[in-house]
Amino acid sequence: MKLETKHVDNFIVKDCLIKFADNSLENNSALHNKTKKGSDYLGWVNLPFELNSDIISDIEKTASDLRTENDVIVVIGIGGSYLGAKAVIEALSKSFVPNRQNIKPMVVFAGNNISEDYLYELCEFLKDKSYSVIVISKSGTTTEPAVAFRILKKDLYNRYKNNANKRIVVITDKKKGALKQLADMNDYKTFVIPNDVGGRFSVLTPVGLLPIAVAGFDIKQLIDGAKNIAKQTGIKKSFDENIAAKYALIRNLLYKNNYNIEVLVNYNPKLKYFAEWWKQLYGESEGKEGKGIFPASASFTTDLHSIGQYIQDGIRNIFETVISVKEPDNKLLLPSDYDNLDNLNYLAGRRIDHINKSAELGTKLAHVEGGVPNITIEIQKINEYCIGELIYFFEKACGISGYLLDVNPFDQPGVETYKTNMFKILGKPGY
Repeated sequence: MKLETKHVDNFIVKDCLIKFADNSLENNSALHNKTKKGSDYLGWVNLPFELNSDIISDIEKTASDLRTENDVIVVIGIGGSYLGAKAVIEALSKSFVPNRQNIKPMVVFAGNNISEDYLYELCEFLKDKSYSVIVISKSGTTTEPAVAFRILKKDLYNRYKNNANKRIVVITDKKKGALKQLADMNDYKTFVIPNDVGGRFSVLTPVGLLPIAVAGFDIKQLIDGAKNIAKQTGIKKSFDENIAAKYALIRNLLYKNNYNIEVLVNYNPKLKYFAEWWKQLYGESEGKEGKGIFPASASFTTDLHSIGQYIQDGIRNIFETVISVKEPDNKLLLPSDYDNLDNLNYLAGRRIDHINKSAELGTKLAHVEGGVPNITIEIQKINEYCIGELIYFFEKACGISGYLLDVNPFDQPGVETYKTNMFKILGKPGY
């Protein structure tokens, strides 16, 4: 994994990068030493090294049992309780085949919205299929997943009677909460969400690992990739060596220069949901106290034909972070055509990836010339190891960046506001 920053040189003062480098490293150390805001939620920092073999084996065995017995697994959760798993599964799956090699079961998601049509159509979809549920919630009372779980739990008990207990897996708090109580009462298979890991940082806990394993992917490789970046961003690394500290500082220096929108760009549509996870990670961590870079995303070259005009010539408050994939999984050449009416014969015999990479470079140069700073993060391939690297890199950089902004990156007080209003409107007791 590489971080390229030469295309921001014209947008920040180099002396500032040198001046504040130590500050960025100090905030990295604060994450390890738990000396700043939100120190109770820093369990993710050393998590890749603390996942013991018993936990991994239990997750893999449970995933294997679920795959054997089901056509579909419904993962119920919202925010960090589903976005990490969704991001990894979408990235690693083949575009037109469920999961990697058409392995059963199909993994679908619920509890991330309150759409009546979505839930009705899900129930219709499940009518002729054998299925189980993984429900993820620390409290068990968050409205969106609680609604979905109540509906599917009733269906499971109607269909499978006493055997329904074996078709429900719970991932929740170790000691307290409605879901923990329900799991104990009904002897559901249960995994624990660590108390010191917040939802948006939980993809490397059972919250993300179990659904990813159910989908047939190698969670050990995912963890190994995270370990690699954890080592590269440790407290003994210099600023030039620590890519997370460097990325965090550069985006904050751009923010001070009025670049307050960051667009995470991919050139491979498999990374679309990875961007959705990234948007929650940074939006929920940094958007506080009237501060924060607004996280947006785009899929190029598709979106160059929609919002590309605005990015090129609109208000100069946008910078881009591009995830570049060095090696595609497959090889496909553009054929020659006798009539050549599309004028593409000059590209005949070249790989499609070569054309895509040329578009990537051409876009970067155009945007930089047009006043849009560009950061590039290059990964070798889209596989478990490299996605694990990306996950930990963005988590670590997010923590450092939040501290540079002088906010608590590990709370989310603003999320409660809509809930209070909704409960008042619904007439919930106590509101």
